[in-house]
Amino acid sequence: MSIREVSAILGKINGPISFATYLLGVRTTLDMSQVEMAKKLGITKAALCEIEKGRTFVSPSTAVRYAKKLGFSITVALEACIQDQLRKANIKKRVRIEDIA
Repeated sequence: MSIREVSAILGKINGPISFATYLLGVRTTLDMSQVEMAKKLGITKAALCEIEKGRTFVSPSTAVRYAKKLGFSITVALEACIQDQLRKANIKKRVRIEDIA
């Protein structure tokens, strides 16, 4: 099952996916420890933990960089990242990103 399929299922159950659940889902799928994933991303284990707990948000450019390093969907990473920012601003909208031809 792809991360997009998982996010669609989670979205139906819990609402829009967050970047925290995206990153945790990717880490779980890859069967990596926080230390291993943090090293792959070039951040500390503590920083990764803060992101996975939803206490720290990342920028869209950081979300893209992490998705590329991990080999997972950039689109889902961006949607989750921007959705977090809308949620934080209490803007009740849902994000869907499409590629530009």
